[in-house]
Amino acid sequence: MPISKIVIVGGGTAGWMAAAALSKTKEGESARPDRPLDITLVESEAIGTVGVGEATIPPFVDFNTLLGVDEAEVMAAVGGTFKLGIQFSNWGQVGQSYLHPFGQYGYEVDGVAFHQIWQMMREHGDKRPIQVFSPETMAAYFNRFAKSEMLPQRGDLPSINYAYHLDAGRYARFLRDFAEKRGVVRKEGKVADVALEGESGFVSTVKLEDGTSIEGDLFVDCSGFRGLLIEQALETGYEEWTHWLPCDRAVALPSNRPGPPLPYTKATAHSAGWQWQVPLQHRNGNGHVYCSKYMEADEALDILLANIEGEPAADPNHLRFVTGRRKKFWNRNVVALGLSAGFMEPLESTSIHLINTGINKLMALLSLDGVDQAQEDAFNRLTAKEYARIRDFLILHYKATSRTDSDFWNYCRTMDIPHTLEEKIALFRANGQIFREEDELFTATSWVAVMMGQGIEPGGTNAMAYSLGRDVLKTEIDGIEQSIRYLVNAMPPHEQFVEKYCPAT
Repeated sequence: MPISKIVIVGGGTAGWMAAAALSKTKEGESARPDRPLDITLVESEAIGTVGVGEATIPPFVDFNTLLGVDEAEVMAAVGGTFKLGIQFSNWGQVGQSYLHPFGQYGYEVDGVAFHQIWQMMREHGDKRPIQVFSPETMAAYFNRFAKSEMLPQRGDLPSINYAYHLDAGRYARFLRDFAEKRGVVRKEGKVADVALEGESGFVSTVKLEDGTSIEGDLFVDCSGFRGLLIEQALETGYEEWTHWLPCDRAVALPSNRPGPPLPYTKATAHSAGWQWQVPLQHRNGNGHVYCSKYMEADEALDILLANIEGEPAADPNHLRFVTGRRKKFWNRNVVALGLSAGFMEPLESTSIHLINTGINKLMALLSLDGVDQAQEDAFNRLTAKEYARIRDFLILHYKATSRTDSDFWNYCRTMDIPHTLEEKIALFRANGQIFREEDELFTATSWVAVMMGQGIEPGGTNAMAYSLGRDVLKTEIDGIEQSIRYLVNAMPPHEQFVEKYCPAT
């Protein structure tokens, strides 16, 4: 059956990202007068959104490019700041911290990864930590930021990699305005009933509490944890991962920001979970993710209140979740995005990223000629792989700990882990090797940063590193360090850059 009506159920970040992206099919040469496409988004002001996903990762920068919106305009509208990485404190051991940077450590030389070269040089007495060879890390430590095109050109270094901190509520409002100007119709109301076609089992209509019926050919479920269509109507099923990622609660609380905004997110481990801090122009976003088996809600809130910077700016928002994913992300004529599709805690800021990549796959597979089983199968296969690889990277943070100060960390340190992660750790311990699977999200630098930051050291060095010559390599890495110092010194303070480039509107 041809697709002429797309219905998005639910607003928030996921719903309006989907609406904004799909609205691009209605403009310019991409629009087909003979096949008009109606896009309707249903949401209710009475239903709140989770809206705590305020930190992103570099691929998200491309989403705004896809929409064709000006970066400075978006950042001003959402009170945004820039993000060079994530600082992890108390994860390997209490009192220790490291930064997981965007970008790379140095660069590859004759096919040998930089961390292998660094490891060999360390064996021969070079005392420099690997962090000095990451421009994103050094800029973060000195609270500086600039885009590469605004800096003196240094051809020996890759571009500065960055992402955003943003107010998710403001971002959804920005996208709503964008989408409605391009023909997306918003319907206010709560979904009361979902009708299925008898023969195919496809969703045909959603009925609102006021009696309005909205027909569709393709439905996008952005209804949050409830999964109104994907789960409640189609009974798709859910695969739990709480035995690997045991945190199941969070309390979120914004606060006034007492100092300049940092160009990185903070993730600080506590006795039964961890705390996030996301700096925006107008406030800090804060939250405490924890495991209810080891901590009560009151204690979790007390820990958060004792460790936030600035005064609380709202009442705390308590959240419950079950880590895992739907057994299908695309089922019949329903595609689930965001929390409807699954949930993995925001430890590596992947929540908005998974919305983004889900939209990318949907738009790549979308055919106005109808829904085909091959589309559904491809979407589910690719998304399941993506979720599993992100899952493994998050599990690494909990497994790679030396903490023995609480029952929670004793559980995490000794738990069984997926064999795919076991292999990654074993290969790194053998000779520092990181193998990435196809288009895996996290880079070798990401894996190296977390493993070494939390005490997993390579037992040896790749043999090819020794073939490069120490004297030549020393000259090479000396030049990398000098170039990074030069670049970072040329950057303004992060707050100054934001005030000039994208002051909040």
